[in-house]
Amino acid sequence: MTAFDRDRALRLAQETFDIEARAVAGLKARTGESFARAVEKILDVRGRVVVMGMGKSGHIGRKVAATLASTGTPAMFVHPAEASHGDLGMIKAIDLVLAISNGGESDEITVILPVLKRLGVFIVAMTGNASSTLARHADVVLDSGVEMEACPLQLAPTASTTAQLALGDALAVALLDARGFRSEDFARSHPGGALGRKLLTHLSDVMRSGDAVPRVTADTAFPQLMREMSAKGLGASAVVDDQGKPIGIFTDGDLRRLIEKGVDLRAVVARDVMHPGPRTIRDDELAAEAAALMEQYRITSVLVVDAEGKLVGAVNSNDLMRAKVI
Repeated sequence: MTAFDRDRALRLAQETFDIEARAVAGLKARTGESFARAVEKILDVRGRVVVMGMGKSGHIGRKVAATLASTGTPAMFVHPAEASHGDLGMIKAIDLVLAISNGGESDEITVILPVLKRLGVFIVAMTGNASSTLARHADVVLDSGVEMEACPLQLAPTASTTAQLALGDALAVALLDARGFRSEDFARSHPGGALGRKLLTHLSDVMRSGDAVPRVTADTAFPQLMREMSAKGLGASAVVDDQGKPIGIFTDGDLRRLIEKGVDLRAVVARDVMHPGPRTIRDDELAAEAAALMEQYRITSVLVVDAEGKLVGAVNSNDLMRAKVI
């Protein structure tokens, strides 16, 4: 084993970035009518986009299939070697095959191309060799060619797989835009992620409701107000009118400030100490909206009301953190 050359390692890293950046930038000039036709055909497909690739191109293919599926285009990855041993039955005439191969001569792919053609499957090739077997059998060819690999031996797929990945991402972006795909749609396919929780969790899912919501009337004596706050553990209490609509709020912070001022708390009622016009939010809003409201006004609790403005719930920052909304 040769001695480690730190300077050489850093130089190779920087050269890799330059080579791969040029590979991606080079795609821009070659992305034209064939790309648009591929997007159009994928939009029209009644089945799924079946992505194929061998070796490193196969790893890229799996990622491309996953990105397409998560952005509104039904897609799956089928290993071409397994396709020759039964998995070809997963592909139907209504599907579209996106075959990825830098050289375009992978035996595992070329051997099944005639079968795909007989099925009537539309084939999109992503390859760096326009004269390859794959390109000749394809209905549309996306040029993913690169001038050189970042590998100093010109053996390991590096710049070529980076170009494939970028081209796959470009397809996904063009398709999601054409479909009118929204962040809410993305969240529905990612319900376990942070974005899913933010875009799918409504206040009604996380708010305190019923008897768990601390509330008093404007004439409630201060000791009773404190008992209500202590019993419910929100750190605040709503003050409501005769129709159950919030007209004020009293918080733990308000209590500290009153004590500092030396106010005789035995002589006051809720009306005297509440903050009038409290911040409220509708119960059909997203929990993330409550989080934004808290951040905007630097408060830790928000009262939740229904369409008629009546108090139906309450939520604080701890509730939102437990729900992993913030």
